[in-house]
Amino acid sequence: MSNGQPTPEQIKAFEQDYPQVWQAFTALAEACHESAGPLDEKTRRLVKLALAIGNRHEGAVHSAVRQALGSGLTRAELRHVVVLAITTIGWPAAHAALTWIDDLAADPEATT
Repeated sequence: MSNGQPTPEQIKAFEQDYPQVWQAFTALAEACHESAGPLDEKTRRLVKLALAIGNRHEGAVHSAVRQALGSGLTRAELRHVVVLAITTIGWPAAHAALTWIDDLAADPEATT
């Protein structure tokens, strides 16, 4: 990625170099995602995508898209989050997020 964010290959390399750190990070991520709360899986995935979009973080949007697609969300559902964001973060930032979603949502291998 040209934005300075790690690619999935770089993340795998980090995991191999620092397995204990990666294990702790993924355990925290799972605990946060699965914590007892009222939001269902689909809603949690959409919220995480919205947070990444609002933060204008391309790498996080890509990650959220991969996770959301892997959880069964559709491209239309992910793009709807961007439409909702237009009046909050502005058209240019929302359009950028749309391209980040489309980077992966059109790719059938994106959830791997």
